[in-house]
Amino acid sequence: MSPEQRTVIEVDGRRLSVSNLDKVLYPEAGFTKADVIWYYVHVAPFLLPHVQGRPLTMTRYPDGVTGKSFFEKHSARKAPEWARCVRVPRSDRGDGAGFIEQLVIDDLATLVWVANLAALELHVPQWRSVSDGTYGLVDLIVFDLDPGAPATIVECCAVAGWLRVELESRGLVALPKTSGSKGLQLYARLDPPRPWEQAHGQAREIAQLMEREHPGHVLSNMRRDLRQGKVLIDWSQNHAAKTTIAPYSLRALAVPTVSTPLTWDEVQQGAEGGGERLVFLALDVLARIESVGDLFAPLTRPDAAAPRPSRASAKSKRGPNSKTKT
Repeated sequence: MSPEQRTVIEVDGRRLSVSNLDKVLYPEAGFTKADVIWYYVHVAPFLLPHVQGRPLTMTRYPDGVTGKSFFEKHSARKAPEWARCVRVPRSDRGDGAGFIEQLVIDDLATLVWVANLAALELHVPQWRSVSDGTYGLVDLIVFDLDPGAPATIVECCAVAGWLRVELESRGLVALPKTSGSKGLQLYARLDPPRPWEQAHGQAREIAQLMEREHPGHVLSNMRRDLRQGKVLIDWSQNHAAKTTIAPYSLRALAVPTVSTPLTWDEVQQGAEGGGERLVFLALDVLARIESVGDLFAPLTRPDAAAPRPSRASAKSKRGPNSKTKT
């Protein structure tokens, strides 16, 4: 085994030691750990508002997307002393007793530290922590649209349109994004925030209503044997203990796809058969946000202007690997 190669970089005044920057994490694309860090640094102004205050569950791929992976919630045990950590009720015990310390990505330095762990996927709940060992009030409601083969993202787009109408009839403004994998997700801002049980119950009610209105196309039951040819509206991710892939997070597929906010025009085009256009790689997303900004900004600060870029510097700057597919 070759010795670990470490490099010291400076991120917003924090000195970080990063390792094995040349390790290829996406072999099909030639996308290295340095490329992953580079992507997260450049997308940070748009990603950070959606993860700040939300306890992190990361999926780590130390040997790349073709190797073994694992979920990690207990990253607070290894985090730098300046990183923010919060007490969260345990969800892995039947009695619900006890707490764990979870990391929160509140700034660029913490995001880079996480990326250096080969934490490709960033998952967060629909609530922000108040640091008192309880679940915070949820400020988002989410619907995860998961197609059962032979259904595809095209069918997800059609279901998203129906779901949008129902949400708007309830005064909720729905915003779509790709999951970065095979489906779509719809988010709506809850103002004022509320206990998770209320959002969870409302999401289940809406999913069941959609199933009754479109029984040949929509499913609200989680049973896998029922999913063939239908789109599951997964409402369960509104449980306080559940998480959803964050906007602008990478996904651990063969190539570095990204969970990407969409316009409703794009969703309509997808429903008309243009689903292949709804796959965005890391470089696609960086070019896209230069043009359209953060389409999910209304979920965090509806009246705010686009955030200004953060500063990051390293002993040697590098962009994405030249073999990366776009």
